[in-house]
Amino acid sequence: MSVSERLQALQPTDIGVPGPTSLDMARAFRSVRADPLSFLVDVADRYGDLVSFPVPGPPALLLNDPADARHVLQTAARGWGKQTVQYAALARVTGPGLLASSEPSWIEHRRLAAPAFHHERLLAVGEQVAAAVDAAITARLGRGTGTEVVDVAALTHRIGLDAVGRALFSTDLSGHAQHLLDATSRAAELVVRLGRSILPTAPWLPTRTNVRLRATRRRLDSITGEIIAERRGRRSPRGDHGDDLLGLLLDSGLDDTAVRDELVTMVIAGHETVAGALSWTLMLLAEHQDAQDRLRAELDAHPGPVSLLGHRETLPWTRAVVDESLRLFPPAWALSRRSLGPDVVGGREVPAGTLAIISPWLLHRRGESWPAPLSFRPERFLDPAAARSAYLPFGQGPRLCIGREFALGEMVLVLSRLLREHRLEVPAGWSRPVAQAQVAVHPQGGMPLLVTGVRSGR
Repeated sequence: MSVSERLQALQPTDIGVPGPTSLDMARAFRSVRADPLSFLVDVADRYGDLVSFPVPGPPALLLNDPADARHVLQTAARGWGKQTVQYAALARVTGPGLLASSEPSWIEHRRLAAPAFHHERLLAVGEQVAAAVDAAITARLGRGTGTEVVDVAALTHRIGLDAVGRALFSTDLSGHAQHLLDATSRAAELVVRLGRSILPTAPWLPTRTNVRLRATRRRLDSITGEIIAERRGRRSPRGDHGDDLLGLLLDSGLDDTAVRDELVTMVIAGHETVAGALSWTLMLLAEHQDAQDRLRAELDAHPGPVSLLGHRETLPWTRAVVDESLRLFPPAWALSRRSLGPDVVGGREVPAGTLAIISPWLLHRRGESWPAPLSFRPERFLDPAAARSAYLPFGQGPRLCIGREFALGEMVLVLSRLLREHRLEVPAGWSRPVAQAQVAVHPQGGMPLLVTGVRSGR
């Protein structure tokens, strides 16, 4: 390739889509890294539902029309892969696990993991998840009737990690909990730093982020290695390693490295997303006492313990609260895909290599799709026939999150165990924490709420 051809390849491909200039991006560099959610809102407000970013080579497009998002993620999903900076950064921690992998390894690993998420399996682990929730709540709140300020973000992180451990690995991760929380939180922070860049950073460069990421990965390798080695050393009476996710992976013939990748993927994805989503849900209920009272009344009227599944029929208001919270604060705030060949998006012909950025954070706040989009209105989700084309908190299409039902069930279980015995309120002088875009959307600085015990012994 000649010098002129190389220079030409570095020029942005102009397909006639509006968007910020290179100078605009340079001026906004620091604010973009500090608060990408506000940046996405600003550019969508300014340029519309199809926005072009000035990057070298094929176009980079922000898609904020539900039809375009559905085309890329579902209708034409085979023509759009995960070969993006975002997933390359994630793979630096998780390896080619289910979340970051591309075809064909993704299909193979999803088939291996699928039995751990079957309906019958999830029903069977409901008691284990409830036990994890009760243990964390009792350890932090006890069974008194006093009032105290509690960082519910820290509480939901511990619940999420323990629930994932017990349900997917039949392992109480409490012995590893703080080490895993520290390592995964550090990994999430570093992955986001890498993933916010349109252009990749070479892994071998001795940058501060790369050095810290390698150290964090070594720590995760050590912790997960202990868990895998312990399980390989014992078998069930049937001669296998068990019917949970870890057992299925070990019995599949995968080597320890591949098993480690899936384990880290599930620990990060399974507790990061649920912990963040629960923090915002508890905040919204503390801000809206009428919704919280209605939820508690529904729980009181529910016969027997709450299961992990079937909440839309048995606890419609509680499930609607969860759905509306996920609309306002979707854990997966941005998804990315790269076109494997030419396609048409938003009425524009795009070449192979086009980067598509889809933000549930934007789609869920789109006024054309949601009346009063910034208002907390769980009743939106009481009508099962209502259109949900602009709702994708767990993705869309064939790469829909495999743990979706588990996550939704865990959120309802946490609300049922916590709110039957406790009331949540906002502290004096309340202001909402800033939404921080990490691997999932978390409250910056935690989520301090007033928690009062209202009854005990139930």
